[in-house]
Amino acid sequence: MIPQGRAFYKMSGSGNDFVVIDARTTPPGRLAEPQVVGRICAHGTGVGADGIVFVEPSEHAAVRLVYLNAAASRADFCGNATLCVTRLAVELGAANGDSFGIETDSGIVTARMRDGLPEIDLPPVTDANRTVSNVEPSIGESRIGYATVGVPHLVIMCRDVETVDVVGRGRPLRHHPGFPKGLNVNFVSRRPDGRWRYRTYERGVEAETLACGSGSAAVAILLTEWSEASGSVELETRSGKTLRVSLRRNGPVWHPSLAGEGRVVFEGHLAEL
Repeated sequence: MIPQGRAFYKMSGSGNDFVVIDARTTPPGRLAEPQVVGRICAHGTGVGADGIVFVEPSEHAAVRLVYLNAAASRADFCGNATLCVTRLAVELGAANGDSFGIETDSGIVTARMRDGLPEIDLPPVTDANRTVSNVEPSIGESRIGYATVGVPHLVIMCRDVETVDVVGRGRPLRHHPGFPKGLNVNFVSRRPDGRWRYRTYERGVEAETLACGSGSAAVAILLTEWSEASGSVELETRSGKTLRVSLRRNGPVWHPSLAGEGRVVFEGHLAEL
């Protein structure tokens, strides 16, 4: 049985949705077991989410973030989950909104609230490649690159993301033998008004998600590498929300910052799942 009565927050980061549990005083316990994670995250029969987030105590930062995606595998980093925890940590009084640290499996992330939105400094990106030699472009695709932003990402520039079969094209690439740990697959195209829109097949969720924070940073880095964008890059997610990626570069190292939604949809208590 799932522990009943445990409080949770349903949060949305630009449509990337999470069940967030305050585990600072009471450890996750059985809630971290794979079958329990799956039941909580199930749409229709559970709360419904792309993953479950535990906000735990940290000896090195304001809080520690542990993220298990819907398939119950642990992710080193999730940008939108971190944006949500930024907002929630301030709401819970665990941090002030000016500047604080969130410990993740990829290291400590600096976070803050700015103009009413959460913003985080993502882990430095040292692994970004303008081209990928072992993936051939498909029809309508012009460029393919790779970047590790906490987790690995393939970025594909295409003619129109609205016409892309994200699952049909993304799932085989997610399991490409050239990337033994698997990866997320992002498709990006320019809108008629000049802005950018992207879609993501997400590893662990094993489906298209409405947004991917680390994916947006990977997309922004590759667009800049390809001389298609510069400075601050705004990306429209599948949900219609916008994520803003600001980039600094120090030699071969990229320093991205991510700003976007971190919204509490509702609060509840686990019962009959």
